[in-house]
Amino acid sequence: MNAIPPQLPEAIAQSPVRAKRAKGFFAPKIVRSGAFYIIAFCLVASVVAGILAIWEFAGKDTFWRMIATFIVVAAGTAIFVLVNGIFGEEQES
Repeated sequence: MNAIPPQLPEAIAQSPVRAKRAKGFFAPKIVRSGAFYIIAFCLVASVVAGILAIWEFAGKDTFWRMIATFIVVAAGTAIFVLVNGIFGEEQES
């Protein structure tokens, strides 16, 4: 077995290595991390609302309104992340 790797053709050896680029109107890393925290908060708050409804500290109407609100906020956040990834200029990630 030969320990020396084969030589690449000269055209391949000189081609620049392109960095992977993220695309988004706002910084994609910041948007994704913010969306993660918002959606995680909505999930935790929904669980707390469910526990309060089970123990009858909150009424059924209040429970369903809270759940609907958290679903709308989480869905809006997820859609914002998708739209941000589609539009905007390419940025170094």
